Amino acid sequence: MNDSQTNNLTVQDNYAVGLEYTLVIDGEVYEQTEENQLLYFIQGGEQIIPGLESQLYGMKLGERREIKVSPEEGYGEYDEDAIGCVPRSELPDDIPVEKGAYLQLRDKDGEVLDAYIEDYDEKNLDLNFNHPLAGKELFFSVKVADLRPATEEEIEHGHVHE
Repeated sequence: MNDSQTNNLTVQDNYAVGLEYTLVIDGEVYEQTEENQLLYFIQGGEQIIPGLESQLYGMKLGERREIKVSPEEGYGEYDEDAIGCVPRSELPDDIPVEKGAYLQLRDKDGEVLDAYIEDYDEKNLDLNFNHPLAGKELFFSVKVADLRPATEEEIEHGHVHE
């Protein structure tokens, strides 16, 4: 592509996007890309949260934008019913028992469940199955730092080949 074609590119479905971002939650920087380490994804491929992806459409290469994402468009609302008490005896002995420890468990149907330890005592663990960012408003500062049509192979594989 020549420079004039590159300058006319906008974020659209099936484009490989390289994003610089800073995520701020409750006034604190929660996460950000490192220098020369972009977040790559295929636009429209549901590889990032919906509220961020939807607001990237139409952005040009080099463009910056401030984006606010509601819990509904991010990691969902916080669900008080997604906390369950599990007897320690039902879990493997090698699970690290400390507040905030992240666990991956399988339910009776073999589905993987992500949880973290909310609280514990000698006999039980209170496991929280909410995403750690559930119920949070997310504030992104983004820059489209790389942009091009995704290759057929990338679309087929469902990820960008950097």
